[in-house]
Amino acid sequence: MNRPSPAVQDYLKAIYRLDESAEAPGPVTTTQVAEALGVTTASASNMLKKLDSMGYVVHVKRQGVELTSTGRQAALEVIRHHRLLETFLATRLGMPWDEVHREAEVLEHHVSGALADRIAEALGHPDRDPHGHPIPTSAGQMVNSPARRLTELGEGSSATVARVDDHDDALLRFLAERGLVPDARIEVIAHAPFGGPIAVRVGEDRLVDVPPAAASAVHVE
Repeated sequence: MNRPSPAVQDYLKAIYRLDESAEAPGPVTTTQVAEALGVTTASASNMLKKLDSMGYVVHVKRQGVELTSTGRQAALEVIRHHRLLETFLATRLGMPWDEVHREAEVLEHHVSGALADRIAEALGHPDRDPHGHPIPTSAGQMVNSPARRLTELGEGSSATVARVDDHDDALLRFLAERGLVPDARIEVIAHAPFGGPIAVRVGEDRLVDVPPAAASAVHVE
């Protein structure tokens, strides 16, 4: 099968991520895909029908779509390119971690498998990107370690930041300024009432207040 177009790659990646982040297993809905990509439900529906005809997804009646093995491999390939590019831009070019996602979104469609392998080799075959997300192997394997959101931790709980959501540049800057980056040790001091901020100790003695919306983007283990 020929390499998917950038538009197809974007859809496959979105479906994979939606499935990966779902609280319960099941098909990904057309509405979810449309919201993730910022398109109308009609546009998403038309593209999903196209992906079905191409063998990348299968429709589950009145529920949504699921990736086929071919679709999953294609999604993992573009995710590998994206996360390797993020790592290269951050570690070799010194780009801030809140800028690399946007750049990688553009470049990921133009990287061949051979070039991705060269980048991985030059970087020492990293297993995580700058935001802590696992990088798929060239064989399409990816290890996802279980993690909970910071909002789920009770007062007095300690954990290590595993990864952070990378879709919002301003959010990444906010988290970095407070030291909430992968491998940081944290302890929940208190949850403010009525959905207020979460008081968190970062490292030995840094105390920060984290709004729930930002805390939900921090995954810990």
